[in-house]
Amino acid sequence: MGCIFCKIVKGEIPSTTVYEDDLVVAFDDINPLAPVHTVVIPKEHIENLNELRDVETWYAMLKASQIVAEKKGIKETGYRVVVNCGKDGTQIIWHLHMHVLGGRMLESKLG
Repeated sequence: MGCIFCKIVKGEIPSTTVYEDDLVVAFDDINPLAPVHTVVIPKEHIENLNELRDVETWYAMLKASQIVAEKKGIKETGYRVVVNCGKDGTQIIWHLHMHVLGGRMLESKLG
């Protein structure tokens, strides 16, 4: 069974690392929805946003998204940070993660 993101953290599945620190890792999405599509995850397995209890981890994820935007050259033009939570929130991998999307004008319609 096993969590695919936990396997990435352990180095069991290769990924293109964009940023890493003691708490989080950011890597390019294998099915990008925009020219820049990087995923930021905590190294600790946390199922979703509702299970997050550690402010330090949340801050590390937000800071990593800023660093990703700068490294990917989208800091000035703008980007979107998305966290899907639960079935109705279209979360498909049950390990907390955020998507950093940019590199073009993104659709503004929700729904």
